[in-house]
Amino acid sequence: MRKLAVDVGQSRIGLAISEGSLAIPLDVLAFSENAASEVVEIAKQKQVAAIYVGLPLSLSGNHTQSTASALSFARRLAAFLPVRMIDERLTTKSAHALLRASGKNAKNSKGIVDAQAAQQILEFALQSEREGQLAGKETSEFDE
Repeated sequence: MRKLAVDVGQSRIGLAISEGSLAIPLDVLAFSENAASEVVEIAKQKQVAAIYVGLPLSLSGNHTQSTASALSFARRLAAFLPVRMIDERLTTKSAHALLRASGKNAKNSKGIVDAQAAQQILEFALQSEREGQLAGKETSEFDE
């Protein structure tokens, strides 16, 4: 059963998909009014059973404006498929570090770093499942 991870940013949305037990970067979409519909369409085409959306929290664990944006986006997706929110603190920084280690500079990795961050979100979720735990929280567990 395939799963999709979504890293919601202010200007771009990174996507990663599972192939068996592997998390693979899939695509980067421009953030727009239609982006949630685009993600749902991709999920349908790829026969995805569940979506994990990154939950951007401050380092202290508090909600930010980005948290509200990601929750809003996730709620739109949840109308079509099960969605769980995954704490994504430091995934983008970690994705930048991985890309630098592979020889890509910030300019060359701008278009793929969001998909790499989504891959890390999905890897965490898949690892949790392998350990018999359900990763993250449902969108309904957060205040409106």
